[in-house]
Amino acid sequence: MCRFLIGKAERSTTMARTGKNLTRPDKSARGRSARAEWNYHPDLPIYNNPLFSWPVRWKDAAVYYRDGWLTLSESSLFIVMAVATYIWLSPSPEHAATPEWTWIGGIWLRNLVVTILVAGGLHYYFYHRRAQNTELKYVAPFLSRGERFLFGNQLYDNMFYTLVSGVLVWSGYEAFLFWAMGSGYVNLITFGDAPIWTIAALPLISIWISLHFYFVHRLLHLKVFYEKFHSLHHRNVNVGPFSGISMHPVEHLLYFSSPLIHLIVPTHPMHVIFHFYMLSLSAIFGHTGFDALLVRNVRRLAIGHFHHQLHHRYFECNYGSVDMPWDKWFGSFHDGTPEARARFREKLRSLG
Repeated sequence: MCRFLIGKAERSTTMARTGKNLTRPDKSARGRSARAEWNYHPDLPIYNNPLFSWPVRWKDAAVYYRDGWLTLSESSLFIVMAVATYIWLSPSPEHAATPEWTWIGGIWLRNLVVTILVAGGLHYYFYHRRAQNTELKYVAPFLSRGERFLFGNQLYDNMFYTLVSGVLVWSGYEAFLFWAMGSGYVNLITFGDAPIWTIAALPLISIWISLHFYFVHRLLHLKVFYEKFHSLHHRNVNVGPFSGISMHPVEHLLYFSSPLIHLIVPTHPMHVIFHFYMLSLSAIFGHTGFDALLVRNVRRLAIGHFHHQLHHRYFECNYGSVDMPWDKWFGSFHDGTPEARARFREKLRSLG
């Protein structure tokens, strides 16, 4: 669950976006220890957004945001998709002012098709065809079977919760926001009226997602909520694309509530669509289990979120994303090193 959020700071270089060849293996003692645990991992330790380092690494921060928003990346891809979706596959605000099953159902069908194409396409490439085999895959095994999964199959389990519950809750929230915007309950902006805010709102949406996700995620790890709801997502220790938004319906209600901020902050329906893509499609990208898409042995698109992969392995760490240092500030950051692993094991032992 999560962006989530593009693993920009998880690498000490920008190779995933510049098309440079793969990194040389780390031959240090730390590297040997990490390789024993992972089939592949990015350079360790991983870091948070350099904008929040001290002293601030301004040059690195500029590169970080350039690579995240001005090159081929999740964020830039979702912006293009959001604009295209609004123009060709969404009701106008005037149309959405009147609740009708035609446009509401259209939003649900559009989101269902997009999810199937994105998650299904990534699953076909990485897991059915195994086009990269285990190259850049964090753990060598592929998906699992067993009684803990619905239908005894991880893929079918994940597809059910993603497509039946996930897409439905996502579409319900989106349809409600479109209706609220069309009915005049919130203030709409246009690029012509507010060009600077239209652009600035995009990275600010990312920051808000990070804040909302961190605290909702911490809530879900309280024992009562974890056992009843969040444990369903954590059955996916070894993740795949359909694991991204495979959650209990109650968790879907909490996770997809982040865009309700648009009821308060003046934005455009395109921002709403982008917001939902950052929640859903980025989670799908981030749960592929692979660090990047390779074409002729060259990284073309960073897709994996090793920061979140660590959370799926160790549970009580990395509740947020690398875009904001919430985990660092609240003492839950795991940088992937054996030293961090030892610290968290000691912490868990002390908690009993």
